[in-house]
Amino acid sequence: MAEPLRYRDDEPADEPAVTLDAFLDQPDATSVRIEAGEDVRRLVPVLDRLRLVEIDFPRFRDGRGYSSARILREAGYKGEIKAVGDVLLDQLLFMRRCGFDSFAPDHPIDPAAAERAMTVFPAVYQQAADGLTPVWAKRHG
Repeated sequence: MAEPLRYRDDEPADEPAVTLDAFLDQPDATSVRIEAGEDVRRLVPVLDRLRLVEIDFPRFRDGRGYSSARILREAGYKGEIKAVGDVLLDQLLFMRRCGFDSFAPDHPIDPAAAERAMTVFPAVYQQAADGLTPVWAKRHG
């Protein structure tokens, strides 16, 4: 696994992530790993004890993890959401917009290239979990 990319100022969670079922059964767990296809809404009642949510991308073309991150952010989760697995450079910007703030890709991503990828588009056209104002909203008020 490549060196993780992290865009947070707080300390990383120090406990390994457990499966969703194990997390829900262990009241002292604070880190969970969501596999593709699992319903992240099961975490909404316990968001207050979460420090880290790892969301697995088994293949780069599997987009279910984007929805999981967005659901968590819309539910009010402020902790770390980490994309793990088959994460590609050209996906980072869109993952950040959905609410991911750290990445553990299977293959190395150069941090400088990641920074460039995050700024490739100077304006956004949709509202997203990142809170950026879309250009149409700037134009109309």
